[in-house]
Amino acid sequence: ESNGDVCGLTGVACDWRRQHVIGLSLGDKNISGPVPPVIGNLTRLKSLDMSRNFLAGQIPAELSNLRGLEVLDLGHNQLSGGIPPSLSQLASMYYLRLKDNHLSGPIPAILFKNCTSLGLVDFGNNDLSGEVPHDASENIQVLNLYSNRLTGRLPRWLANCTYLYLLDVEDNSLADELPADIIAGKQNLKYLHLSNNHRFSSHDGNTNLEPFFAAVSNCSQILEIEAGAVRMGGWLPSRLGSLLPPNMSHLNLELNAIRGPIPADIGDVINITLMNLSSNQLNGTVPASICALPKLERLSLSNNDLTGMIPACIGNATSLGELDLSGNALSGSIPSGIGTGLVNLYLQNNQLSGEIPANRLAECIRLLHLDLSNNSLTGEVPDMVSGTDIISLNLSHNQIRGELPRGLSDMQQVQVIDLSWNNFTGTISPQLWLCSELEDLDLSHNLLTGVLPSSFDLLKDLKNLDVSDNSLTGEIPANLTKCTSLKHFNLSYNDFVGHVPTTGVFADFTFLSYIGNPRLCGSVVRRNCQRHRPWYQSRKYLVVMCICAAVVAFVLTILCAVGAWKIRDWLAAVREDMFRGRRSGGSSPVMKYKFPRITHQELVEATEEFSADRLVGTGSYGRVYRGTLRDGTMVAVKVLQLQSGNSTKSFSRECQVLKRIRHRNLMRIITACSLADFKALVLPFMAKGSLERCLYAGPPAELSLVQRVNICSDIAEGVAYLHHHSPVKVIHCDLKPSNVLINDDMTALVSDFGISRLVMSVGGVANTADVG
Repeated sequence: ESNGDVCGLTGVACDWRRQHVIGLSLGDKNISGPVPPVIGNLTRLKSLDMSRNFLAGQIPAELSNLRGLEVLDLGHNQLSGGIPPSLSQLASMYYLRLKDNHLSGPIPAILFKNCTSLGLVDFGNNDLSGEVPHDASENIQVLNLYSNRLTGRLPRWLANCTYLYLLDVEDNSLADELPADIIAGKQNLKYLHLSNNHRFSSHDGNTNLEPFFAAVSNCSQILEIEAGAVRMGGWLPSRLGSLLPPNMSHLNLELNAIRGPIPADIGDVINITLMNLSSNQLNGTVPASICALPKLERLSLSNNDLTGMIPACIGNATSLGELDLSGNALSGSIPSGIGTGLVNLYLQNNQLSGEIPANRLAECIRLLHLDLSNNSLTGEVPDMVSGTDIISLNLSHNQIRGELPRGLSDMQQVQVIDLSWNNFTGTISPQLWLCSELEDLDLSHNLLTGVLPSSFDLLKDLKNLDVSDNSLTGEIPANLTKCTSLKHFNLSYNDFVGHVPTTGVFADFTFLSYIGNPRLCGSVVRRNCQRHRPWYQSRKYLVVMCICAAVVAFVLTILCAVGAWKIRDWLAAVREDMFRGRRSGGSSPVMKYKFPRITHQELVEATEEFSADRLVGTGSYGRVYRGTLRDGTMVAVKVLQLQSGNSTKSFSRECQVLKRIRHRNLMRIITACSLADFKALVLPFMAKGSLERCLYAGPPAELSLVQRVNICSDIAEGVAYLHHHSPVKVIHCDLKPSNVLINDDMTALVSDFGISRLVMSVGGVANTADVG
C-alpha cells in the first residue's frame, strides 16, 4: 500500500500524498482468471472497477476487508457462485454492480440491511433466485434485477425510496399486484420495467387499472413503463391519455388480457415515441388522435379485436417508422396517405381490400419490411414497391393479379419474397439472380407460365424455393445443384419435363417435391427415362403407330356398341377432369390423389336429381341431400349455394380441414365434386341425424343420461384432437348441436368445418388464420 511506485501505473489512483492506493480502474483490460483475493489487503481502497473483463470463479470473501470501499463494479464478467454475505460489512458502499455474470443463489438479506448507503444496486442478467430482501436502505435510487429467477413480491420498502430513479425487474417470476403504492409520489422515477414476470395483476386477472395509472399520473418525470406479459387484465382506463404524464416516451402493455377500446385522448401524450398494446383484447377502432402524436416512432396494436378502417390521417404522424396493425379485423383500403417515413409496415391478417397505394409507398424510401398477407387486396403490385430496399416482402394470400413486378430484381437487399396464393401471371424473370441476399422465394399457387430460370444457381444463400401449383414447363435446371444452402424445394403440380437431378442438394429431396408433374422421369419419381428417336429413323416406330391406330379404331367401335349413355358418362368424366385441372375451379390435388372420384352425374342419380324428397337440411351456404351411390352406399351430399359470396371459401375451408383430420369423433369426408358451377362434399349418411334432433325431436328420440354423458365425452375428445393432436391445429368456430351428428351406435361426430380457423404459433404466441 505504501509503495509509491505503483501510483504511476495506468488505472491506479492514490491519495494526494501518494502513500495509499485508493482506486483501481481496470475495466475493459482483457483480464482473465479469478479476482485476486490479495486485493483485500488494499484496506484504503475506495473504488474497485474490474468490469468488462473475463474474470471467472467466485467473488472472494476477502473483499470484505475493504471497509472504506464505496464503489464495487465487477459487471460483464464470467463470475459464478453466490454473492458473498460478507460484502455486507462494506457499510460505506453506495455503488454495487455485478450485472452480466453467472451468479446464482439468493440475494443476501443482510447485504441490503447493513449497507445503508447503497444508492445503486445492479444484479441484472444473472441466475439469482429466491425473493428480493424485505429490508433495505431507503437511499436506493437504482434497483436493477432483470433477467434472473427471482420469485415472490416486490418489497414494500421500495415505497419509502423517495429518490427512486429506476426499477427494473423484467424477466423474472415475480407475482404481485401492480405496484401503485410503490410508485406513488415518486417524482424522480423515470423507468419502470415489469415485463415478463409470472403476474402483476389480481389473482383472477380482472385488475382495476385505474389506481395504477392514477399513481403514474403523479410521477411527473416518468419516461418508460414496460409491463408486457404480466397477465394483466381489466379495462383500459377511458382517460388514459390524461393519466399519462406528457413526457412519457415508452408505453408497453403487450401480451396481456386488457379489454376495452383505445381511449381517444391517447393523443394527449405528445412526447410518446413507442406505444405497444399488441396481443390484448382491445376492441373498437384505431383512434384518429394517434395521428397527432408528432414524435411517435413505433405503434403496435397487433393481435387485438380492432375493427373499422385505418385512419386516413396516419400519414400525419411524420416520425412513424414502424406500424403494426396485423391480426385484427380492420377493413377498407390501405390509406393513400400512409407515412413516407415507414421502415416496417405490418398489416397482415386483416380484412383489407382495394389496391396497394402505389404513389405513396413509392415515397417510403426507408421501407425494409412490408407484410400485407392474408387480406383481400386486388389490382397489381406497383413496381415502385418492389424497387425499394426491402428486406422482407410478403403479399401472399390475396387476390393480386398481373405479372410479377419488374422491380423485384432491383431489390438487392431482399431476403424474403412471398407472393404465393394470388393470381399472378406471366413468367419468372431470370434477373431475380440479382437479389443476391435472397433466402426464401415463394411463388406457389399462382398462374405463372414459362420455365424455371437457370440463373437461380447464382443465389448462393437460397434456402427455400417454392413454385408449386403453377403452369411452369421445361426441364429442371441441373445447375441448381450449386445452391448448396437449399433446404426446401417444391416444384409440384406444374408441367416440368425431363430427368430429375439426384446429385448435390437434390439428393435430399423426395418425390413430394415433384408430384403432379407427369412428364418428369428418374428414380426419384419412379418413372424410367427413355430416349425416343424420330419416326423416320425407326421402322419399328411406324409399326407401333399402326398397331395403336388399329387398337384405337377397335376400341372406338366397341364404345359405340356399348351405347350413348356410356359415352355420355365418359365425356362427363373427361369434362370433370378438365375442370379439376384448372386452378380456378379445380379440386385440391391432394383430394384428387387420396379420395375416390364421383362425377356430377352420379350425384344427380344418387339424389334423384336433387329432389325435395331427398332434402335433409339447409344452411347459409347450401343444402344437404340424402343419396344412394351405385354400389348401394348411403351418403349425404352437401351442395354449396354458389350465389353466396362466401360459399367457395367455405368449401375450401371444409376440404382443407376434412382431408387432414382423422378421428373417430370427427366427420370424415368420402370425396368432393368441384366444377365451375357446382361444388359438393360427399359425406357418410347419419340416419339418426344431428344432436339437435335427438335433443328436441320429442320422447321417441329422448336420450338417456348415460347417452348424453357419452355424447359429451365424444364431442370433447373430437375438439381436443382438433386443438392439440391434429397435424394442423383447428378451431371449429361454429360448435352447436346441429353440427354434431349421431351414428347408428350413438357415437357423436363433430361436423361442418366451413368457418373453422387454423392456429399458428409465431415466436411463441398463438395466432389464427382462415383455413384455405
